[in-house]
Amino acid sequence: MSLETVLSIALGVGLAAACGFRVFVPLLVAAIAARSGHLTLSPGFAWLGGDSALLALSVATIFEVLAYSVPWLDHLLDAAATPAAVVAGVVASAAVFVDLPPVVRWGAAVILGGGAAGAVQAGTVLARLKSTLFTGGAGNIAVALLELAGAALLSLLAILAPALVLVALAALTWLLARIVRARRLAARVSGHRE
Repeated sequence: MSLETVLSIALGVGLAAACGFRVFVPLLVAAIAARSGHLTLSPGFAWLGGDSALLALSVATIFEVLAYSVPWLDHLLDAAATPAAVVAGVVASAAVFVDLPPVVRWGAAVILGGGAAGAVQAGTVLARLKSTLFTGGAGNIAVALLELAGAALLSLLAILAPALVLVALAALTWLLARIVRARRLAARVSGHRE
């Protein structure tokens, strides 16, 4: 596997993970990068850099950002955003897996892209639920802003430095594994005390 292929996979996984934060922001960033010549798209994805896609993604991004700042509406959006994030993650990753044959491209997009988007989206849903539980929904706007920043920054990082995305995702996976282990250990310890 060539370095270009590995970097395109890192780019795709990074964009897909960003779709877990916000569905349309990473696609809009990719469309702008493709339009400006900073991103090479896979065969069949030239539409992403076109006028129609830029307009549609811009409008969708504005509506998505505004809707997530309404406390009661954010929970309704999460129900639709979870499958939409997975689909967007698959599309975003397939759009940049340039050097892969179509069957491999789509298989990798579904597994890696859809999986990354779904995992991040699950984390955002849990964060919003905890925010609602502990702040009565008042903290959800802060969570929404952090998710927006995460989507934008991860999208830009994926395009500008895809190798760093692999490092960041590995570090995040390691951190999450440590948190899960610590919680399991704490549950076992508290279970033995009773």
